[in-house]
Parts: sequence; structure tokens; C-alpha cells
Amino acid sequence: MFYQDLIDQFVIMTKEIIGEQLTGIYLHGSLAMGCFNPVKSDIDLIVIIENDISDVQKMEFMKRVVNLNQQAPEKGLEISVVKRKYCDSFVYPTPFALHFSPMHLQWFYDDPQDYVANMKGEDKDLAAHFTMINRYGIVLYGEEIAKVFAAVPRENYIDSICADIEDAETDIMEQPVYITLNLCRVLAFLQDGLYLSKEEGGKWGLAHLPIPCHAFISDALECYATSRVMTADEKSAGLFAVEMMCLIKESIPS
Repeated sequence: MFYQDLIDQFVIMTKEIIGEQLTGIYLHGSLAMGCFNPVKSDIDLIVIIENDISDVQKMEFMKRVVNLNQQAPEKGLEISVVKRKYCDSFVYPTPFALHFSPMHLQWFYDDPQDYVANMKGEDKDLAAHFTMINRYGIVLYGEEIAKVFAAVPRENYIDSICADIEDAETDIMEQPVYITLNLCRVLAFLQDGLYLSKEEGGKWGLAHLPIPCHAFISDALECYATSRVMTADEKSAGLFAVEMMCLIKESIPS
């Protein structure tokens, strides 16, 4: 597995810091689904705990995570710490006890105490993450997935994946690969009930969407699989996003 040593280090340090409160550590996302690209992908991890952990534990966890993130791919680590009771009796939006991603690094550098005290809340994305863990997740440590993660209700999953692309018409110029492939996989679920990776979503789009969309999707797929950066034409990107959002809205169950 890509970054196996980094993942092993993460598991060891998480067990050491959280101790008996640790239920399990689960890998999801592209690395679990077989479409990981070290240049384009992050490493997605969910840590499940039995009960609260202290701010002292959170601070030590964060310090170690920030150090490990230096060994990660360019997009870094993305980690959420969640109590078990919100997983085996699913709650939506799902509360989380701690979160890390590179976009929040500066906050931690500037004021680590504030970060540890306030990096908590609710996250709609966790409904999508838990859904995919139930289908493709890998247990890195702890209890098996079926004992920890209840099925996410369909309406919560739909709300989660739609929330992620609600600003696609503006976001597509900043993140053309991510938005293009994500729009495809959202539509694939709404129309065909498929739980796909971004790569699989793009391939579904080529098989099911009108031919004028194919060049744009093909470009996104190639960039997703290589180191090439996608430079989207603003007009083409905007038209693609608008058309996809119309199809998605038409496909959402009433």
C-alpha cells in the first residue's frame, strides 16, 4: 500500500495517545478504493473513540499528526475523530470531536490551544464517509466495520453528497478535476444507485452522459490519474457544471 509506513506510524501513535478509549481506526477514500494518486490524493482516516478524550490528549495527537503530515502526499492527511455513539446509532449532521486537514494548519500554528478547544462541531461530509467505509473501508485497528458503523439513511447520504457540490458552478474553476468527477459520481448514485470513487464516477459519466461532455470528463480523468494540472476553459467548465447541476436536481427524490 502507498504510504504504508506513514499509516503504521499513525496507528501506533493513535493507540498510544488515546489508549483504552480507542474503538478503531479506519481508512477510506481513494487509498481504500484503489484509485490513489500520490500527486492528487489525500489520505483519509476516521478515528472512532468510545468517550471524550481530554484536551491534553488532543494537543498531543495534533502535534504528532502535524509532524506526520510532513511525510504525507501533497494534499496531506484528512482525519476526523468521532464518538462511537454517533456511528452505531447514526446522527446527522454527525458531531465530531476533532478534525485535521492541511487547510487548517495555519490555525493550529497560530493558536494551538484555541484549535484544540474549538475544532469540533458537526460535519455533513461524515455521512458520505461512513457510507463509503461501510462498502470499501479498511480496518487499520480495532473493531470490524459492521460493529461500529450503522447504515446511513439514504436521505442523509443524498443530502451529504449534494451539499458537497452545491457550489459547483463557482468551485469548478478552482477545483476542476475534483468537481467534475464528483458531479459525475453524485449523478451516478441518484440515477443508478451506484457508490463510486471519483475515478469510477468519471468513467460512468463517459458511458452515460451526452457526447459533448466527454472531452471535459476525459480531461479530468487523465489529470486525476497523472501529474498533469487541468486548466479548464471558464465557459466550458461553467456550462458543464450548470448542466450537471440541473440533472442532479432533477434526479433528487421529492
